[in-house]
Amino acid sequence: MQPVLRWLWLVFVSLVLVACSTVKTASATNQSATPTNKKTVAKNGAYFQNDGPADHIPVNLNLVPDAVPQEEPLIKSANLPYSALGMSFRPDVREKPYHATGRASWYGKQFHGRKTTSGERYDMFAMTAAHPTLPIPSYARVTNLTNGKSVVVRINDRGPFHKSRLMDLSFAAAYKLGFVKQGSAKIAVDRVWPAADDTYVASAQPVTEPVRELKAGDNPKYLQLGSFTKLANAEALLQKMLDQLDDKYDSKLGIVNQEGLYKVRLGPFPSDEAVRTVAENLHVETVISSL
Repeated sequence: MQPVLRWLWLVFVSLVLVACSTVKTASATNQSATPTNKKTVAKNGAYFQNDGPADHIPVNLNLVPDAVPQEEPLIKSANLPYSALGMSFRPDVREKPYHATGRASWYGKQFHGRKTTSGERYDMFAMTAAHPTLPIPSYARVTNLTNGKSVVVRINDRGPFHKSRLMDLSFAAAYKLGFVKQGSAKIAVDRVWPAADDTYVASAQPVTEPVRELKAGDNPKYLQLGSFTKLANAEALLQKMLDQLDDKYDSKLGIVNQEGLYKVRLGPFPSDEAVRTVAENLHVETVISSL
């Protein structure tokens, strides 16, 4: 081989070796993405680890009307036994009363627009809720036991799948109940049905045997446990009563603002005599109030 050609060959081989030994620069297309926030969705349910409120909350969200109980056929596929997060559930499709107390959470924008167990799209601004075993669809009255606020929601989803949670509410329902910022609240849940006069009837039974159920035209009475000028004092008494009383009274405890006073009361009851009976059972002073 001629010297010139040999020299050119050596130059070519050297350039190839240098190119092969060059480190390839990393780029956005060849790097594997590592998620910074791991998110977990419970199967068929409403728990979302990093959920949050909407970016734009509608004005006057507190004016969204409660769900109106209606006669609806049950959705067969939504009421079959199922498992989630290692737990098994059997929905109760019987037309029977349901009353329970526990903690409620809410779910928002991460589920907005997704299909619920009923097949409907989740609307975080509608009055709906998720429950592990109540029929789908069905209706329930939910009461915040801290402030006495109450709403009626339509059950159209399954969840939450946590032993410390009784129900997951829509953002709107939690907003009206006043615990969006807290994330969860102690609640009472009572199943309700439509009535002939386009209202609804509750499933909860009276807290004592001698007390009859409220009927149309009754003037409901309440057992007043305390009256305060400051809300904080009323809330302190309510919490004390929640800790002391049997759970069957939780759904009847609440705070109302009447004429500038915050009143902690238990009820409603159908008559003064019913209030006296409860007061005697609880060993408290009988102070009767109306709406």
